[in-house]
Amino acid sequence: MSVGAPRGLASSGQKLITEILHPLSAAEEPLSPGPDVTISAEKDKEPGLTNGTPVEISSPASASVLLSRLQLDGDPEADAHDPFGSGEPRDLFVTVDDPKKHVSTMETYITYRVSTKTTRIEFDLPEYSVRRRYQDFDWLRIKLEDSQPTHLVPPLPEKFVMKGVVDRFSEEFVDTRMKALDKFLKRVADHPVLSFNPHLNAFLTAKDLNKRQGLALLTKVGESVKNVAGGYKLRARPAEFCAMGEYLDTFSQKLGTIDRIAQRILREQSEYLTELREYGTVYSTWAGSEEQLQRPLEGVAGCVTTSCGALEDLSDNMSQDFLPVLREYILYIESMKNVLRKRDQVQAEYEGRLEAAVLRKQEDRTPIPVEVEKCQDKVECFNADLKADWERWQRNKRQDFKQLLTGMADKNISYYEKSQAAWESLITLLQEKQTEDKTSETN
Repeated sequence: MSVGAPRGLASSGQKLITEILHPLSAAEEPLSPGPDVTISAEKDKEPGLTNGTPVEISSPASASVLLSRLQLDGDPEADAHDPFGSGEPRDLFVTVDDPKKHVSTMETYITYRVSTKTTRIEFDLPEYSVRRRYQDFDWLRIKLEDSQPTHLVPPLPEKFVMKGVVDRFSEEFVDTRMKALDKFLKRVADHPVLSFNPHLNAFLTAKDLNKRQGLALLTKVGESVKNVAGGYKLRARPAEFCAMGEYLDTFSQKLGTIDRIAQRILREQSEYLTELREYGTVYSTWAGSEEQLQRPLEGVAGCVTTSCGALEDLSDNMSQDFLPVLREYILYIESMKNVLRKRDQVQAEYEGRLEAAVLRKQEDRTPIPVEVEKCQDKVECFNADLKADWERWQRNKRQDFKQLLTGMADKNISYYEKSQAAWESLITLLQEKQTEDKTSETN
């Protein structure tokens, strides 16, 4: 027996996954990191996911062709040393594990062990081990965004869950959150700029974080970005950053649709699993009252039990591995949009100051103030940092989704192989039973 999504769900999901893996059509141009980016003017055509890597689109002729297409790029051994594919030597290694529940009179919460190994001179020791709770990770994220607003800070998993729907102290929830926190910290530690932030150093090494002081004082860089523009409206976002914004909107739409369909498939699989278990129990009970059919009926019950176990593994993979990655990238999109908005604010400040300086120069021949040049430098710095992080994010995204979809294919193949093997063994049993019955009739 087998289970799958309804035809409409499967076809929709397949179309969206194809668009993510093969983001460019022949008529679209890739996104360039330079200023010569062009944006398609076709409004009646659904926007493609233009991420800068042209991909030849063709339908795989077989499952082997599909799996070979999904193989990860580069040296697998190198990926093991650098899981995010930055290609840079790593000297900072962090791990989040060992969740523990703490119960006090005031609150109940979970802490995680954060282990660090490093050879950097900024650290006094080569190894550290501290315990942190979710709000400590959130403190770190806020400090990184405030102190280095020109860079993309990886997102954290959502803090709040619906009471009565998800038990935030259940083993499954804690394990899923631990994996997400581990990925967040690894992405920060892998970043060539964020990994040298002093707040990260404090997070990894300090026994007790002085978060109250840290949250009250913003850095000058972060404060300046928050207070720029002064109501001045941005004239026009450069074409390459417009392309980024359009890509993020399209990518968000695709991921949201896949997430919605996957959630529905998961609910249908859960309902089907409940019915399938009840279905197998009927055959087990029936076998006890039918001596002549006992072995075949027990065989059917065993096949159904095997199918139930295989389907449960498939559903667990979707809920624990597939969906969390989708949600992480949905949150990543919001983080990237936030950085784009900050970039626009800096550009708006520069344009406003420049326009005012030009008017003053026309009136009294006043030279362009140094502050205008500083604003221009700030815009150029922001643009360079954002484009570098964009390219890094695209590389991580491609690798993450190749791993994700390859794992999903493996789990589906395993599910159908287990179910097929179980039902084929039943056919063998029935054939043996038929032979035995003929022999007994002859005798």
